[in-house]
Amino acid sequence: MSGLIFDRSRPGRHAGGLAPEVLESVDDLPATCLRKVPPALPEVSELDVVRHYTRLSQKNFSIDTHFYPLGSCTMKYNPRAANRFAMLEGFLSAHPLAPARFQQGFLECVFELQEILRAVTGMSAVVLSPMAGAQGEFAGIAMIRRYHASRGDPGRTEILVPDAAHGTNPASAIMGGFRVREVPTGPDGDVDLDALQKAVGPATAGIMLTNPSTLGVFERRIVEIASLVHGAGGLLYYDGANLNAILGRARPGDMRFDILHLNLHKTFSTPHGGGGPGAAALGVSARLEPFLPTPFAARDPAGGFCWIGAEGRPESIGRLSAFMGNAGVLLRAYAYARLLGRGGLRRVSTFAALNANYLARRLEAAGFELAFPERRASHECIVTLRREAREYGVTAMDFAKRLLDYGLHAPTTYFPMLIPECLLIEPTETESKETLDAFVEAMSRIRAEAATDPERVRGAPWTTPVRRLDDVRAAREPDLRWRPPGVGSAAET
Repeated sequence: MSGLIFDRSRPGRHAGGLAPEVLESVDDLPATCLRKVPPALPEVSELDVVRHYTRLSQKNFSIDTHFYPLGSCTMKYNPRAANRFAMLEGFLSAHPLAPARFQQGFLECVFELQEILRAVTGMSAVVLSPMAGAQGEFAGIAMIRRYHASRGDPGRTEILVPDAAHGTNPASAIMGGFRVREVPTGPDGDVDLDALQKAVGPATAGIMLTNPSTLGVFERRIVEIASLVHGAGGLLYYDGANLNAILGRARPGDMRFDILHLNLHKTFSTPHGGGGPGAAALGVSARLEPFLPTPFAARDPAGGFCWIGAEGRPESIGRLSAFMGNAGVLLRAYAYARLLGRGGLRRVSTFAALNANYLARRLEAAGFELAFPERRASHECIVTLRREAREYGVTAMDFAKRLLDYGLHAPTTYFPMLIPECLLIEPTETESKETLDAFVEAMSRIRAEAATDPERVRGAPWTTPVRRLDDVRAAREPDLRWRPPGVGSAAET
């Protein structure tokens, strides 16, 4: 059998216990909304359904089953306690249109989460309406535009972006109507201050930075960067994708950032991956508070808590979604922060940095080349496999595919693109020393294979349900629909 549930279909079989409720009548629906023929669904028993989806789950790589060291993604274990908290009946049954007096428990949690994140980041105010980090970025860019417009300064048309930035940074800037001007980084991994000095000017609306950067190092001259950009009349935007590295130890607000977004689904305990769910916090300095999106939670002068909407906030950039954010993700983040407390949040970054530096030095001792051997890793480290590619003809992608045969998910490959044959590795704070040692051992064994049997590495993976795909063809010609035998292309069905 191919593994498709349709292969187990037999006429007349059904799984009554798993069947959804069916409308008693469809008389009120217009004829244009009714099917002419039944849908082509499999006819299977309940046991067939359970076994099919259990088998599918066993084929997946996940943080619950494997080491998942994707750099700049913080694929860490999320405690089940936060999930249980978010799934309390009072939260699950709440309706988003219910009056605030019936949402006081949820409102208090949201308000306290805003305050916790405000303290952690050092910003003047934090709201939780963005539905993901990318939407948080777009909202931040919209606030930069609104800020300069409010000052009668429409000539601010450029956003500066380091060449090591996340791809979403220039994309968000362009969507916000700005031109992007790239600023190079130096050989030490820090932003080139001379180049930045030449780039800033009357057209500078702001700069988008990640600190620590995607090069895995902390930007040591951040205060000088802030002085240059602020001196030119621009704003500093903080991409919070790497907050896990500095949580409880350093604050973007103290680095003089004006706007930030945080990926709560990376740093604050929500399962990450598979396209969602996501949520982001948006923080600002005092001068940008009038432009914050709505709604957000606040204390009600009459007692309790309330939503602050567009009324009375004429300079707000407006709503980002129908309601005010992804409630389940926010509740998980709140539970995570309260469970850890101030000291626990600080330990997150302490052990994230410890694990990254331990892994970097172990890999270096095993003969791998670090991209920045003189720098201390922040929460992730970069290995360049240019030597292996040159000597053995085995690439970073080959290493990544071979790691799957060892039961390990690959690190991020070929990003940042400044580093040739790059592996960006983030072990996170939740992994043990034994897991990190197993990763180093697997990398060392693959390196030995590359020297003696390179085809073994270049042909990997050998043990996964699906062998190596043609990535370009898979992206351009995806085949995502099942069709009955004898039917041609998916387009014909």
